[in-house]
Amino acid sequence: MTIYGGFVYIMSNFTNTAVYIGVTSDLINRVSEHKSKKYPNSFTSKYNCYKLVYYEFYPRIEEAISREKQLKNWERTWKDTLINKTNPDWEDLSNTL
Repeated sequence: MTIYGGFVYIMSNFTNTAVYIGVTSDLINRVSEHKSKKYPNSFTSKYNCYKLVYYEFYPRIEEAISREKQLKNWERTWKDTLINKTNPDWEDLSNTL
């Protein structure tokens, strides 16, 4: 059985007041789903989280899932610091994928 890699990612809204942490094996497609509000009752749709502000790649999806669980338990200030280290202006990184 082949194990594929995965991404942990953070989406935010225009004012950066809401953040969503997710995991996926196909980052481009998943970000597109968030932007198009494919799931209208989801957190990202409700809070207009359309900007990809952070992501990490892992060679194994299990590692990405583990990291996602870790980040979801973090305080908001820690998440902000993580994003600020690589994306201080909280720009939408989806155009760079």
